[in-house]
Amino acid sequence: SEVVGEAEDGREALDAVRRTEPDVVLMDIRMPRLDGLAALRELRTRPDGGPAVIVLTTFDTVDLVLTALRAGACGFLL
Repeated sequence: SEVVGEAEDGREALDAVRRTEPDVVLMDIRMPRLDGLAALRELRTRPDGGPAVIVLTTFDTVDLVLTALRAGACGFLL
């Protein structure tokens, strides 16, 4: 395993994914400019469906888990 990129916000995350084409993305839900759920949804519009995304947050709510999974996340970490 190798870390190929880091991002400060959702826009940077999308740019990093385009540049590096990772297999897996660890995406925080709460980010400036574009939150992790919006970035996840944008990744899912790619013709290839984008990389696998594991969403993380410090907020333990069922709604966030379900929203992330419905948006296409492969997993969810607290």
